[in-house]
Amino acid sequence: MRKSKLLVGLAALTTLAGCGISGAGSGSASTAAQVTVRIPDPGNAGVLAVGKKDGSLAKALARVNATVAWTGSAGPFAPAAQAMNANQLDIAIGSITSGITSLAQKPGFKFFTAMAPDTVGAGILTKKDSGIDRVEDLIDKKVAVNRGGTGEYLLLKALAENHIPARKVKRVYLPPDQTAAVFNTGKVDAWAVWSTYSVTELGTGRAKFVATGRQIDSDNYSLTAVRTAFAQQHPRVVKALYDYLHAGSIAEKKNPAAYLNVNTNVGPQALNDAAQRVQIDIIAKGGTVEPITAADIERFKDVARFYADQKVTKTAVDIGAHLIDVEQLS
Repeated sequence: MRKSKLLVGLAALTTLAGCGISGAGSGSASTAAQVTVRIPDPGNAGVLAVGKKDGSLAKALARVNATVAWTGSAGPFAPAAQAMNANQLDIAIGSITSGITSLAQKPGFKFFTAMAPDTVGAGILTKKDSGIDRVEDLIDKKVAVNRGGTGEYLLLKALAENHIPARKVKRVYLPPDQTAAVFNTGKVDAWAVWSTYSVTELGTGRAKFVATGRQIDSDNYSLTAVRTAFAQQHPRVVKALYDYLHAGSIAEKKNPAAYLNVNTNVGPQALNDAAQRVQIDIIAKGGTVEPITAADIERFKDVARFYADQKVTKTAVDIGAHLIDVEQLS
């Protein structure tokens, strides 16, 4: 496990372990009230999907006198951030890019884990027969992105890395879960996308990446967020969730296939054989869930500055003020 040495914005959070209530502070688990943590339903793949199916997450949470309530479904981070701000959700997973734009609006959550940027499953996707083979070929083309999130970041980063003014490419703002149909009917020329959606397209054999996260030097970390009030009240639960996600991500990296098609092999949630092979490669080459380090924070700051420079946000969001040193929780 990496040592987490956060330099800024964390001093107030180091006292969390002493201010817990409802089973998170003093008193035994048998006498304190049970805590319910609300998490989006994980669907058909990943550590949380396995944890829901086999009951291992429930067992891990029971050790800190907590239980899970699956609320809604996992998806883009922006609506999840709104749900946390409205006290309808306690935990959500998203990218640093969507986190920055959400924090710029209403910071009712903090991040407590980090996973290194996806270098192979995220990028600019086009059809193999599109005639688009380089980032330069996107000039005067339409590219689907999710506003202020991973997609917009990936496109802007690809253009910046290739010294192409952003105004030379038409951004088409679409919700990620509604973009596949637009992409496949040719209403956009490319799609700036991440593995949640790219894997299915790559699995058809008809799509390709013009540029991947590695090729554009993406700093788009995957992070786990917690509602601020929940973290203040239940630090032991947050720590237990971190421990579970960390161990699960290591196991998933060792045996990716066991974390795919967890509940069903058929239907829209299931991956076909080709898509599974793509996803297995992405997981095997990806990172694991870790504490947020000082080096991570510097990269987060770079993304915040980039978003401000690109006019996605009005100013550079102070990321350090919205992080938790999970190794200090107990």
